[in-house]
Amino acid sequence: MNQYLVDLDLPEELSDEFLSLIPHQREHVDQMMADGVLSSYALSSDRRKVWAIIYAESEMDVENALNTMPLIDFMEPTIYQLAFYNVAGSGLPIISLN
Repeated sequence: MNQYLVDLDLPEELSDEFLSLIPHQREHVDQMMADGVLSSYALSSDRRKVWAIIYAESEMDVENALNTMPLIDFMEPTIYQLAFYNVAGSGLPIISLN
């Protein structure tokens, strides 16, 4: 499985339609995270960019995953395949169920 950084440009002006889809987008993102497709999702403070890390076999699979998002028609994605993506741990100990 490959990792991809997706850089999404958002519109300068947010229409009523865009705003009405935000709750659906958030639910969908939560589901993609629960499904292991999406590992991170961040919105810039100026609300002009979204960055996401997606696990997929190919760039086509990334595009297919993006096309399921309710707000995709308002976003301009740029996709980068990553060689690696390191994330700091939560600091919590690993629990063994044995």
